[in-house]
Amino acid sequence: MTGEIKHHPDDANLVSYAAGTLTEALTAIVASHVAMCPRCRDEVSDLELLGATLLSQAQCSSKALSISHRAGTKTFGNTRPDVAPLGLPAPIARAYGLSSAEIPWKRLAPGVWHYRLPLSPGETGDLRLLKIGPGRKMPTHGHGGPELTLVIDGAYSDATGTYRRGDIQDVDEGIEHQPVVDMGGTCICIIASEQPARFKSFFGRLLQPWTGL
Repeated sequence: MTGEIKHHPDDANLVSYAAGTLTEALTAIVASHVAMCPRCRDEVSDLELLGATLLSQAQCSSKALSISHRAGTKTFGNTRPDVAPLGLPAPIARAYGLSSAEIPWKRLAPGVWHYRLPLSPGETGDLRLLKIGPGRKMPTHGHGGPELTLVIDGAYSDATGTYRRGDIQDVDEGIEHQPVVDMGGTCICIIASEQPARFKSFFGRLLQPWTGL
């Protein structure tokens, strides 16, 4: 992978990921970022070591010392480097048996496509791939809860900065924004959310029941 990753999960999400307590959708995003980001990979390794040490001191069984980044029935854990410089992050490709060339995109709006990644039975939230054409603007929206967006190709910007491959945008209900894709090319992201977005425009609210966003 080329380019420096500048945006990372917040500390709380990284700690929760290392402890295996994130929801399945959020776990998928953080695992993918960790596979792409040397800095966060080292931090997760340190957190796992600390957790194992604390459990060992509490005389827990060796089985309990095995930390698995797991939610529902899918396992996304990956503290190894992402060997593919382009395309889907290894945890997503492995969990869903999917490659970039095999994504069955569905048209969402002019210049916008998506594909919803199924979660395990009983899991809540939403996990999906989103592909947006150059220069396209997403409707201004807020959030009903935590949302993580990982860029896997291209770039987009909003009031908080510019996000490129490997960057993760970590937002909550206090953030309202309008992502705009760079003119240089299509942007592909993976988005995990706990609650539906809160669209400001009538058009966004009109489409929401059909899109699930």
